[in-house]
Amino acid sequence: MLYREAGEFKTSYAQDSQTFPIWWDRLWYQVALVVGFAILPFVINDYWANAVVVPFLIYAIAAIGLNILTGYCGQVSLGTGGFMAVGAYAVYKLMTAFPDVPILIHVILAGAITAGVGVLFGLPSLRIKGFYLAVATLAAQFFLVWLFNKVPWFYNYSASGQITAPERTMFGIAVTGANTPAWAKYLFCAAFLFALAWIARNLTRGTIGRKWMAIRDMDIAAEIIGVNPLTTKLSAFAVSSFFIGIAGALFFAVYLGAAEVGEAFGIQKSFLILFMIIIGGLGSIFGSFAGAAFLVLLPVFLKNVLVGGLGWPSDLAAHIELMIVGALIIGFLILEPHGLAQLWRVLKEKLRLWPFPH
Repeated sequence: MLYREAGEFKTSYAQDSQTFPIWWDRLWYQVALVVGFAILPFVINDYWANAVVVPFLIYAIAAIGLNILTGYCGQVSLGTGGFMAVGAYAVYKLMTAFPDVPILIHVILAGAITAGVGVLFGLPSLRIKGFYLAVATLAAQFFLVWLFNKVPWFYNYSASGQITAPERTMFGIAVTGANTPAWAKYLFCAAFLFALAWIARNLTRGTIGRKWMAIRDMDIAAEIIGVNPLTTKLSAFAVSSFFIGIAGALFFAVYLGAAEVGEAFGIQKSFLILFMIIIGGLGSIFGSFAGAAFLVLLPVFLKNVLVGGLGWPSDLAAHIELMIVGALIIGFLILEPHGLAQLWRVLKEKLRLWPFPH
């Protein structure tokens, strides 16, 4: 009986169009912010930070970025891992070339560089779409990985071909490097996720978001009513790549600390993030969070249950994980194409009408 909008009166357009129109939603959102920024940093340990929380935060940023391009604008992309690599190598070059510049600026600039690369590889979307665009972005994935492997300048002529993040601080506290505390990693990534999710939510609910969705639903009709397909598609590639570049920079500098492009940003990474938005829900910011949380928690759960609890071999648990993810993707595509986000919307509608039937 608590989840109701009855008795809530809107006296302005801003109140009527707010992100959380029901006070119960606003309450839970505020509680989540308080827990996330005022409680978790004091209770989190190294295991939970490195195994669950920090990967979830970074993957959620990447999933939001891909969802903007694929879920909202309808442009299929299989090059997410390559664009994350651009962000990682950009932040590495900036950190080593300009050691006195704050790491916050480096990460944002890495996202901007990735946005430029994304626009470049998004040019084919002006002439092709669907399967052919997916193949073009897949080619971008392989080309970027090859480029970072074959050009020694990108990894500062290291003999191993590996890049390592130097230690950088914010307000005197290390956020990259071997001496970074778990809570600092968490807060640094959480701040980026909060800011980018807020930006994405406002973009998708505004004029530019409506243009993206018009191109997604029917590009010819959108062009007839005045939507410019060139600027709309390229803006989606730019914003999406900006988000993904920041995710790649955080994944390398804050989470991994050291990386080799083929292992850290291969084609598996592209498919993993694509699976996140399929399971979570295309065209939904909440779905990006839900899909990232699900696919980060699933391997940890299976490892603890199958390997730790039942004593199964770790390679068998990994194969079972792939089978479960594949079955879930097929199931969601058949039974609920809009993913976990749609299930959450249906649940909320049932709560709003309870105890009365639909």
